[in-house]
Amino acid sequence: MFRQLKNIDTAFRYIRSFSIAVIVGNTLVAGFCYYQSYQLAGKVQGKIYVLANDKVIEAFADDRKNYLPVEARAHVRDFHRLFFTLDPDERLIQSNITKAMYLADASARGKYQSLKESGFYTSVISGNVSQRIEVDSVNVSFDRKPYPFRCYATLQIRRPTSITTRSLITEGYLQDAKASDNNSHGFLILNWTIIRNEDLNVVNR
Repeated sequence: MFRQLKNIDTAFRYIRSFSIAVIVGNTLVAGFCYYQSYQLAGKVQGKIYVLANDKVIEAFADDRKNYLPVEARAHVRDFHRLFFTLDPDERLIQSNITKAMYLADASARGKYQSLKESGFYTSVISGNVSQRIEVDSVNVSFDRKPYPFRCYATLQIRRPTSITTRSLITEGYLQDAKASDNNSHGFLILNWTIIRNEDLNVVNR
């Protein structure tokens, strides 16, 4: 009888040890899985996507500051390209202006309204005028927010009788904004002003 009790006690100890080992093993596996999931989630959240030359580039949030200058200059270029590219087509003009307005505050809309009320866009259409812009450089300072910028560009205005080249300088501020389909770089231009828009030369056709 004592032998039976001893065997039962031994079996119970084995079962208890085995159960403890299983519990510890499951706990370790669960902990490892949780840790791996946490690490993976952190990596996914740390990724951002940068649009450069119409291509999406994967980057990391920690490196966003390294992309700020590139994205900031691209945002300024995109806005000026949309605002100043003109053809004698009312729908095209309106389409470009609408896209440009997503990239800037009311200062840009005020400039557009002023040009519209003065008959500028009507004269572009009736005069069969085309205008193109070449952004020469964009200087942005990241020492303080919002980021002040200055844009240097050249305008070429083609009329049936002449081609005019103009020097354009604008300035304003860049404020961080939420990126979207209409604002891929995640900035908003504030207090935009034109400080120079002068003829460089005129060539008769």
